[in-house]
Parts: sequence; structure tokens; C-alpha cells
Amino acid sequence: MSTDSMLELALKIQQIPSPTFGEAQRAEFVRSCFADETLEDVQLDSAGNVLARLPGKASGKPLIISAHLDTVFPLDTPLTIQRSAEKIAAPGLGDNSLGVAALFEIVWRLREVRTTLPCDIWLIGNVCEEGLGDLRGMRAVVDRFGGDVRGYLILEGMAFGHVYHRGTGVRRFRVTARTAGGHSWSDYGKPSAIHELAGLVTQLSALKLSKTPRTTLNVGKFTGGTSINTVASEAQLELDMRSEDEAALQDLIGQVERLISAANKPEVNIEKEVIGDRPAGSIKADHPFIRAALNSLQKVEVDPILTIGSTDANVPFSRNYPAVVLGVTTGGGAHTVHEYIDLPPIDKGIKYLVDFILQVTR
Repeated sequence: MSTDSMLELALKIQQIPSPTFGEAQRAEFVRSCFADETLEDVQLDSAGNVLARLPGKASGKPLIISAHLDTVFPLDTPLTIQRSAEKIAAPGLGDNSLGVAALFEIVWRLREVRTTLPCDIWLIGNVCEEGLGDLRGMRAVVDRFGGDVRGYLILEGMAFGHVYHRGTGVRRFRVTARTAGGHSWSDYGKPSAIHELAGLVTQLSALKLSKTPRTTLNVGKFTGGTSINTVASEAQLELDMRSEDEAALQDLIGQVERLISAANKPEVNIEKEVIGDRPAGSIKADHPFIRAALNSLQKVEVDPILTIGSTDANVPFSRNYPAVVLGVTTGGGAHTVHEYIDLPPIDKGIKYLVDFILQVTR
């Protein structure tokens, strides 16, 4: 069966800017598409997620299938599309316009293979997966449906062949330094907020991080100051900490908090604010939900790779609910304007996703 209609829809979705916290226009488009499909209970929730229900037998626990609506790109990013025989390149196409479009391809395929599903399927375009969204959309979804479900299937456009059954724990701080500031010549020697934070970054970089379990630390943003000839009175950095293991993450957080506390001194105030908290979690590789995913990939002659990541699945994982992240195709350049998807694997990608859904709903 052709996937041309899904690709056409993915490109329409991709052309609607949808930065984190600015997904409303894309959500409305997806809502209208759900309505056109005559799905039931089409709605926008208070978080901004768009939901629809593909009805099945009322007695069965529902399956939740979600794909995040947001991208990492600012509103003014050119959303240029470049095509070739094997690829389509477009910012945000694989992450995650194709995942959103796959919600519809799944509906079309399921309608062909059976008339009555054993259970309802809820289809969800959720907000705030990227950046500082802190999984706000998925938290609302899991708060609503809880554990009384078959499980949570999270779709990503470019994760084909990978089976995410573990969630990387993430904690993010915004660290702010404040001083009196002054003139670079007449007030030379007074504390500079920039210098103080730079010294803190040097100390952070010197921390010995665990390789097993893998644990990382990154200062991704550093801002501050007024002018080249001003002793900076304020500066900020944004810090991302991750680990495969919650205990290792908490150990790193403790070390960082002690360094921040020690950096305070007369005329220098340094404080932190938590701006992100993605909980760690997992389900076992031999869980029926994961076994079904592995089996479906093997049916399309793909050797599955069990893996870990920071995704919407972190939320159900952390609450011990069955969940998995699966992809539609392969690609590259994620989170860059050169992002692309590979066209040849898409047919297999849809086939195994539908097979997985049929397995876990029977």
C-alpha cells in the first residue's frame, strides 16, 4: 500500500511552525484532520494536546498512541523542503511531523484490516516534548489515562529499528549570578557575575562523571553582561544533567548543588532554579509490550536495537506503566535545518507499527 498520502500530510504539518509553547496552530490543524476522519471525541485538552478516539469494544482497556507536535525551531525558521529520490529534507519533518502524520496512516490501515477493534485507541498530538517543555503535554495525558490502559505507544519519525524501553533521567538548572557590577576601569577588582559563573563552569567541567551508568553534564547556554567595558552585574547559565540511573543522577545533582552553594561569597549571590525535571524509568526487555515490538520489527526483517532516551515515554516509564517509543523511518540531522528522512524504509515502518498495534490490542 502506498504511503504517499501520509507523506503529503507530513509535509503539510511540517509547514506549520510549531515551537515548544507555540504549538496551537499545528494542534488546530491536526484537530481538523481528526474531525475530517470522523473520529470520535475529538478535542483539545487544557494543556494544548489534541485527542481523538478510534472506537473499539468498550470493555477493553484502551491503547494510547501519541506523537509530539512541537519542534526545536523558532517561529521565523525557513521551513524549506528539498526532495530527492531517496530522501526528503525539511526542518522538523522527521522530528516529528512524520510521527504525527503516522497517526493517520495507522487509522487508515486499521480500518482496512478489521471492522471492530478489541479496544479503543486514543490518538494524541501532544505538546511540549522538546527543550524546556519538560514533557508537560505527556504529563497531562498520563494524568488523564493513568495505568488502566494497554500501554503507551510513542511515535517518533526517525527511530525506525530502535525500541526505547528506558528513559534517561534529566534535571535542568538555570543558575544566576548577581553582583554590584561597575566600570571595567574604575571598578576593576570588583566581582563580575560573568567571571564568577565562568569559574563555576570550570569547576563543573572538572567533575568526574560515571561512564557506567552513563552520566553527562552540559552547559548549553551562557548569557549576561551589559557592555564590553562594564563589570557584569548579572549572568546566567543553563545546565543539563542526565543519567541512565536515577541514583547516579541524584549524586551528580548533589555535587553541582554543593559547588553552587560554595560559589556564594561576600558581594556575590549565586542561586539556581529548576527548569526541567524529566523522570527516569523503564520497563523490562522481556515485558510483553516490548516483546511485541521486537517481534514486529523482526517480521519486517529488521534487527531491533533496545535503547534508552529522553522522550515522552519517560512519564509512563516513571510510573511503571507499559510504554515504548517506536519510529516510522530512518533519517538524520535531527534538530538542525538539514534534517532529512529516508523514504525506502517507510513502508516497512508502517507495516511493523500496525502489526505491533494488532498484537497488543488482541
